[in-house]
Amino acid sequence: MTSSEETPADNSKRTKPLSAAARRVLGVLVEKAKTTPDNYPLTLASVISASNQKSNRLPKMDLDDEDALLALDELREAGAAREVQGSGRATKYRHAAYEWLDVDSPGSAIMTELLLRGPQTLGELRTRASRMHAFDQLQAVQECVDGLIAKDLVEPLTPPGRGQTFAHKLYPPQERQYLVAKVEKMEAKSSGAAKSSSQAEPPKTAVDALLARLESVNERIDSLEKRIAELE
Repeated sequence: MTSSEETPADNSKRTKPLSAAARRVLGVLVEKAKTTPDNYPLTLASVISASNQKSNRLPKMDLDDEDALLALDELREAGAAREVQGSGRATKYRHAAYEWLDVDSPGSAIMTELLLRGPQTLGELRTRASRMHAFDQLQAVQECVDGLIAKDLVEPLTPPGRGQTFAHKLYPPQERQYLVAKVEKMEAKSSGAAKSSSQAEPPKTAVDALLARLESVNERIDSLEKRIAELE
């Protein structure tokens, strides 16, 4: 049975939750293989620099040599990365994401963006993953995400509809629990703000403004008539 024929159950046995540093390093290895192939595989210094870069990363990290080496060891033990000898016998590292995750090029692009930036909507994924794989339509992203969900690699964090958010499933249990709680809190806050806005006084139209002016005039007339009556 080839990797493309494996069932989601087989895939779930092969993949496993990864630490935050290991997820960042795996995302970096796949990203650089796609965007800067001439400089791939990566040296340890390149892994650290790419992991700590300010763009296309969330959250920001500050990995040092020890952090990166521990992350690479974790990935190698999981079967998601390999150590290779580069030119001049320099040690370099490459990913094995296609085999480990059982994904194709579109799937690896989506997974990489989720690993590098966390939960995102379909629109965000299409825009950001386009530097690694061109998605002509949003429907293509939806189909790719649906395939990753079937492989138990991705899950929706919010209900279906506009702005639905998706996340990868490589978070350790405690971190995933925190992530879900954070998303739910943001959703509740957003829903509360929308409700407050809907309950606020609607903007006045020209007719409303005219009626308000007439009411003010009537009040002034009533006041004048009362004063005249008192004088008489």
